[in-house]
Amino acid sequence: SDELQDVPSSSAGEIVAMFGVECASGDTFTDGKVKYALGSMHVPDPVMSLAIRPVSRESGTQFSKALNRFQREDPTFRVKFDPETAETIISGMGELHLEIYVERMRREYKVDAQVGKPRVNFRETIAGRADFDYLHKKQSGGQGQYGRVVGYIEPISAGEDGPEEDGSAPPKAEKFEFVNNLVGNNIPPGFIPSIEKGFREACNSGNLTGHPVEGVRVVITDGAAHAVDSNEMAFKLASLYAFRQAYPEAVPQVLEPVMRVEIRAPTEFQGDVIGSVNRRKGFISDSRQDLDEVAIEASVPLNNMFGYSTELRSMTQGKGEFTMEYANHAPVTQEVQNELANQFSSGGKGK
Repeated sequence: SDELQDVPSSSAGEIVAMFGVECASGDTFTDGKVKYALGSMHVPDPVMSLAIRPVSRESGTQFSKALNRFQREDPTFRVKFDPETAETIISGMGELHLEIYVERMRREYKVDAQVGKPRVNFRETIAGRADFDYLHKKQSGGQGQYGRVVGYIEPISAGEDGPEEDGSAPPKAEKFEFVNNLVGNNIPPGFIPSIEKGFREACNSGNLTGHPVEGVRVVITDGAAHAVDSNEMAFKLASLYAFRQAYPEAVPQVLEPVMRVEIRAPTEFQGDVIGSVNRRKGFISDSRQDLDEVAIEASVPLNNMFGYSTELRSMTQGKGEFTMEYANHAPVTQEVQNELANQFSSGGKGK
């Protein structure tokens, strides 16, 4: 594996390396005569983020090059700029995932980066139905703004229609669904896209912690328009405020990413390992013996997994190891939800 060997061709199942080819993960290569493209792979949303910046301004160009290359290589690695804090935010599938890219940046691009505290990507959702009836009316001389929307919001349940015809598991719930149940022309059809856009924008930030809202169905049943003052902006703002009006009454909940964790350690440390999982509020789903080693599978909130690698090595004399992958988002406890909401109300997103 440490030697290069030229090959004239390769067939299905073989792993090869090519040089000087501009490409990204998921691209399909052909001989140019056929127009085939393999289906894209499922890319889960990132579950952890942290702020990053180069230590010196001189390395800013190399810093940008590294981030661009890493995004092309790995579709689960995301980069965005937060205009509120003027920070570059990198997101990925876990603490180790992001640490590796920070180290690669230092080793391959000679860029020393300063990173902030990791932040878990929480989400918000609703557990009940709430009605809304909001009138946005603004008169300021000349043409004003007028738009009224009536309807309700409700949660989208995963697999509402039951299992698929072939018996497989039902699909996951959609993040957002807009339903137009208007009868008549109380709202002209040309304003409907603006109404949907307003509700989608409202879901970008929930009232509890400021994190995105998902699993919401918005149903429009009625409304009103003005012959002169109604416009797209008026209905967009009416929808935005209508959502904020109904959201607190729809039993909002905070969701946290839950990780599927597999831990392997010598049998003599089984009790200590199980105890460490319980302390981190994990749920053990399976435990099996493999010669003198035990394998434990558990579901643990990502927010409770920080620093676990150090703890595991310490309690198993360096012999324990674990792997972790994203499983799903699940509601947090009421205590955690209150803590996150208090942090947000006092000046920042729940960390």
